[in-house]
Amino acid sequence: MGRILRNMFVIVFAILWLIPIYLLVVNALTPVADYAGAPSWFPTGFGFFENVEIAWTQSGLGDGMKNSLLYATSSAFVAVFAAALAGFAVVVMQTKRSTFWFWLIYLGTLLPLQIFLAPLFKAYVSAGLYDTSLGMVLIYSAICVPFAFFIVRNYLTTLPPEITEAAKLDGAGWSRLFWTIHLPLIKSSLFAAFIFQFTWVWNDLLFGITLTTSPDRRPVMAALAEVNGGFSSLGPPVVLAAAIVVSLPTVIIFLSSQRFFVSSLRATM
Repeated sequence: MGRILRNMFVIVFAILWLIPIYLLVVNALTPVADYAGAPSWFPTGFGFFENVEIAWTQSGLGDGMKNSLLYATSSAFVAVFAAALAGFAVVVMQTKRSTFWFWLIYLGTLLPLQIFLAPLFKAYVSAGLYDTSLGMVLIYSAICVPFAFFIVRNYLTTLPPEITEAAKLDGAGWSRLFWTIHLPLIKSSLFAAFIFQFTWVWNDLLFGITLTTSPDRRPVMAALAEVNGGFSSLGPPVVLAAAIVVSLPTVIIFLSSQRFFVSSLRATM
């Protein structure tokens, strides 16, 4: 009886979770001309590609996706590599006051991002980084380091210290320990951290609308916000179709690596 109730509970909540997704897809497929002004529960036509084309041409959604791909890929890579170096220094090299350095770096995940906006805006303007691709990559890389460091550092603590001791006996220096021994061993945690940070940068809106103004510099979420701003003029199906297209990269990267991603987190957390 308990198993039946548990299964029913899971099924009910799964249905409640799937209903908004179903409505999103159905109404994104509806041609703008056929939209009646209220959410449709059943498809009345197929105008998905026409809706995407309208959003793509009238809001710069294509440029936004290219920009976000650049920001998410490069920033996640830089952040994960920096986290690997920091984790190696704290765990393997056993830097003095390692606990202090851990909390100092990890503190970046505990502070609300809004507190950075005012000083960051002034600093970017004075440094000439405002509304530049380099400025966006730098801020995203810096913001992504703390959580990536948390994942990599936790994974490093699970490695037997005998690995380092044996390598030292063979005459390996810190550089060889990092590049040829520990970096291959922690690649699963690096991959998990990369997926996390790629997804976060891709979905960010706060810095996208604060530190960019040009259509050829703003990330995709800022472009999607402009589509949403034209909700009444473009039509809800256009907005919903744009939202589906924007969400596809993160969905694909997660589903394509789901098994590896889950196994990495199981060993990390």
